[in-house]
Amino acid sequence: MTARRLKVGFLYNHEAGHQVRHSAVVIPELLARHLELDVMVLATSDALLETVRAVCGPVDERCRFVKLSVPGWHRPLASLLDTVLPFSRLDQLYSNRAAFARLDALIVTEGTSLFLRKLQGLEHLKILRIDHGPGDRAIGFTKSFGGNDLVLLPGAKQRDRFLQLGYLKPEQIAVIGYAKFESIDLRAGRARKFFGNDKPIVVYNPHPEPRLSSWYDMGMPVLDYFAGNSDFNLIFAPHVMLFKRRLHLTVEGFAMKWRHDLAEKYKSYPNIIIDTGSSASLDMTYTLAADIYLGDVSSQIYEFLIEPRPCVFLNAHGAKWENDPNYAFWHFGKVVNDMADLGAALKSARADHTAYRPVQEKAFKETFDIQPTPAAVRAADAIAGFLRT
Repeated sequence: MTARRLKVGFLYNHEAGHQVRHSAVVIPELLARHLELDVMVLATSDALLETVRAVCGPVDERCRFVKLSVPGWHRPLASLLDTVLPFSRLDQLYSNRAAFARLDALIVTEGTSLFLRKLQGLEHLKILRIDHGPGDRAIGFTKSFGGNDLVLLPGAKQRDRFLQLGYLKPEQIAVIGYAKFESIDLRAGRARKFFGNDKPIVVYNPHPEPRLSSWYDMGMPVLDYFAGNSDFNLIFAPHVMLFKRRLHLTVEGFAMKWRHDLAEKYKSYPNIIIDTGSSASLDMTYTLAADIYLGDVSSQIYEFLIEPRPCVFLNAHGAKWENDPNYAFWHFGKVVNDMADLGAALKSARADHTAYRPVQEKAFKETFDIQPTPAAVRAADAIAGFLRT
């Protein structure tokens, strides 16, 4: 008797495409190496589907692409409720439960997908998470991760912290490396030029999280500093979600911030590039090109460290960070508590880097388990092996 073919879904249920490269690069490897599996890509927008196709490249007929939808009358309600909770993401999960019921396993990149556990008829569905951020914040190490059947992690840092917390069991973890790196031409990205001079390029990469981000209190002064200082070039490339919403709420303690528009004047300076969410914000274009990283709590700092370079961090919320594991990455460079100190920190960043480089290199190795076998291959084999078991 011929064994039943297993159906594996890859879900992309988000307003932006920043999570796609973390898992989409695994799809062609899964198809090539495990012929007993069929793949269904489920995305909630045409833009997400196109991003997945671009990362995957050509795939065979065993891979189907499906755009999910919700009833039209839900949309007015969604536009209201999305300001305070991820209503649209939950609605997509509920409205398309019949599609999920036809799958044996679902590969996800974020936590909202565990809502499927609450829906009748999906008791059989295995949920496997390829996490989309290698950072240190507490939000990346919550108890809810235990609701996944398997969590694929980039390195020992995440594995050890989850085991220490007791949120995951050893059999729920597969360390695979960082597949996103394999979806990008890293050498070409580092060589790309954005300015007609050789002055240092600073990438400012604030996070949208309202309690922790530097943007709401320090962001405009940062832009003003570079507007008045031609010693540096600036690429303003915030987390892609910062300019997707006006109102930002946090799940890490209560905080709420309103995001204002950028003044048009900042686009006129020859030493400033503004990009609030193009594809270049998703594929490491700017973190590869920069000489100095300026940010707060984004996990993109670890992608930046694929080549150790100077870092400066903005402490806009008065964090007592020195012995807090949620701020481990702030040990990679100078921490600025007052905007008056920003200029001095940037000017000394390159000279200071000698002291920070060993810390950066050690943290990078702990965060990313880089092996001769590509991460996408390791992920594909871990998924297939789990399903066979």
